[in-house]
Amino acid sequence: MRINRKFLCRTGKAMTFTLALLGGTSALALTAPGQPITNQAAVSYAVGGTPFNASSNLTSLTVQELVDIEVTWLDSANVAVSPGSTSQVLTFQVTNIGNGSETFALSADSSLSGDDFNPTLQSIYLETDGVPGFSGGDTLYVLNSNDPVLASETSVIVYVLNSIPGGATNAQTGDSALTATSTNVTGTPGSVNAGDGDAGTDAIVGASGGAASFTGTYVVSDVSLSFVKSVLSVVDPFGGSQPVPGAIITYRIQVSVSAGAGTATAVTVTDPIPTNTTYKTASLYLNTGLLSDSAGNDAGEHDTGLNRIVVRLGDMTLASAVQTVEFAVTIN
Repeated sequence: MRINRKFLCRTGKAMTFTLALLGGTSALALTAPGQPITNQAAVSYAVGGTPFNASSNLTSLTVQELVDIEVTWLDSANVAVSPGSTSQVLTFQVTNIGNGSETFALSADSSLSGDDFNPTLQSIYLETDGVPGFSGGDTLYVLNSNDPVLASETSVIVYVLNSIPGGATNAQTGDSALTATSTNVTGTPGSVNAGDGDAGTDAIVGASGGAASFTGTYVVSDVSLSFVKSVLSVVDPFGGSQPVPGAIITYRIQVSVSAGAGTATAVTVTDPIPTNTTYKTASLYLNTGLLSDSAGNDAGEHDTGLNRIVVRLGDMTLASAVQTVEFAVTIN
């Protein structure tokens, strides 16, 4: 699941996150707590040919706050790790699916049953620098210090970092779960907490019970890939190298097996076309060989539906040559 990030502001000890979910526009926004739901019926009739109109009494209800939360794991597959590695990242999304503003406490558990080994929990981070993926610019989460405050139908990206035991072996898996819990109310779905909602309303516990969790998985791999992307060149309309509208940016992606005796199977490179740019037709290359922009002709294509390039490198081992993908975009 992809998201748009809107930036954050600090309010006291809590961080207010307004990260809106991408999706269709057909879904209606949830009605905020405290809003009235009013209705009045009308009747028309005639007596002796004379028309009359009348109105019923006015009915009114006040919308109460629904406290509900959803946690999802965003990694597209089990996260490959090496024995003894540290700061291995699982990426989650916490979404307030209630209709009010809520503060959520976060916790992680890496001592779960049903897997092959237990990762060692190191830390939890909040996405705060606006750059996709965990980086040093993100914020260390501290319970009761910077619990995320989420408006209705907004989300925050959360990174759970673990270390992997040195004795873990190839293909073994280890699980780590993230839990988000409302600091306001929890309980049986449908239970009423008088006066605990926004705008002086009651807080009604939703289907999640006010808390939700999701489990992410590491898998030990005896092969490690090196994956580096760079800007090969920028050519502006005036023969210079300034990134102005009309300039052409050429990207280079290099993939190689950096360690391990195993085989990385079905290695596939995907790269979304950056916002505010347009893919340059017939600019996709693999190892200096031009690839078709259409699917099914060769190892790569420009996926117009998802606006990304896709290049399939096949199986790779330590003996494989470095695979180089290049493509270009034009700044709008």
